[in-house]
Amino acid sequence: MKLNYKRTFFIGLAFMSICAFWQLYDNLIPLILSNTFGLGETVTGGIMAMDNILALFLLPLFGALSDKTHTRLGKRIPYIITGTILAVLFMIFIPIADRMNHFILFFISLGIVLIAMSSYRSPAVALMPDVTPKPLRSSANSIINLMGTLGAVFTLVMSALLIPNTDYPDYLPIFITVAVLMIAAVSLLVITIRENKLAQEISRINLNYSETTKKDDQKTSQEPLPAEVKRSLFFILASVFLWFTAYNAVTTAFTRYADRIWGLKGGSFANTLLVATAAATISYVPIGIISGKLGRKKTILGGIILMTISYLSGYMFTSFSPVIFVIFAFTGIGWAAINVNSYPMVVEMSRSFDIGKYTGLYYTFSMAAQIFTPVLSGILLENISYRTLFPYSFIFSILSFCTMLCVRHGDSIPLKKGSALEHFDVDD
Repeated sequence: MKLNYKRTFFIGLAFMSICAFWQLYDNLIPLILSNTFGLGETVTGGIMAMDNILALFLLPLFGALSDKTHTRLGKRIPYIITGTILAVLFMIFIPIADRMNHFILFFISLGIVLIAMSSYRSPAVALMPDVTPKPLRSSANSIINLMGTLGAVFTLVMSALLIPNTDYPDYLPIFITVAVLMIAAVSLLVITIRENKLAQEISRINLNYSETTKKDDQKTSQEPLPAEVKRSLFFILASVFLWFTAYNAVTTAFTRYADRIWGLKGGSFANTLLVATAAATISYVPIGIISGKLGRKKTILGGIILMTISYLSGYMFTSFSPVIFVIFAFTGIGWAAINVNSYPMVVEMSRSFDIGKYTGLYYTFSMAAQIFTPVLSGILLENISYRTLFPYSFIFSILSFCTMLCVRHGDSIPLKKGSALEHFDVDD
């Protein structure tokens, strides 16, 4: 059994477009809210949590709807196409509203874009396990996350090139550039992937794998999960909530933190984030291989340790230093180790017919964290000090390590390899 890297690359194009947008959103929307519309940190944090409030309801909804959808294009791809088109059409109005200082236009455009993005994120992510054999999902997810990171890198590079170092830059060029990438990526996905055919093939492979490993993947929807599996599911979802609480606090406030504490102006913040995303990019595939040898849980715990050390180290600097690049490199590697394995652990506990539902469940907890953390961290930033940012993330990262220790299910049984080179085999 070999992972088809070429096919997984094309599947990952949807996630690349998603991450390109969210990198743009996290970097620039807080700056627009603060610099153009003059909103305080707490209100800005609240608005930044709006996408997560929508996602808390829409991601499980559209994930479950896509489970029950049957079209000529498949279950997931129709949602990907529709959501991308709507998002691209309305995201261009965001920088226009910024230049016009028109908050109503900005708020309406942003709201429609967030709904559109939420409508296809769960289907886009669920497409990977639909067309990937169970024991190969961590390796496949490493490619998916690599593609997402490339989307984020694209946005960061374009931000550094297209956003001038002025107090009130014009953001329209960078929004147009990201919109073009989103359309191109999803178009290539639709051209290359035949979802229905692939899903049928993988369903047969998973049935054989379940029989071989004495796993029952054909349970009815009425049959509840065993109590011990439910316990593991609870603890891994709690872990997802906690490490996203830690990480999203940093990503949401980073551009403002870099400006006010480290003195980085304009698009210069992108260089630091670029180091983190580049480190993640390099590490995704090796981490996928490592997790196949050590197990998903141990790899995640190692990633949490790296993230925790990074948060503690970030607190040590009151002005910018090149050492920060090293710290953020470890941040990228740690986050990659977590992301490659956490989602496959959740869907490993699902059944073949409800992957979209479990995908939505995974995102429910990650988005709940991203509702909670911008507001709470924003209150601390505004009323105490920006220096509370990294200690805040440090505490929640430690808590996620504790809950992850309690997870006992979701590790796939490793496949025996004829040789180490077989990890890199590609099916045509």
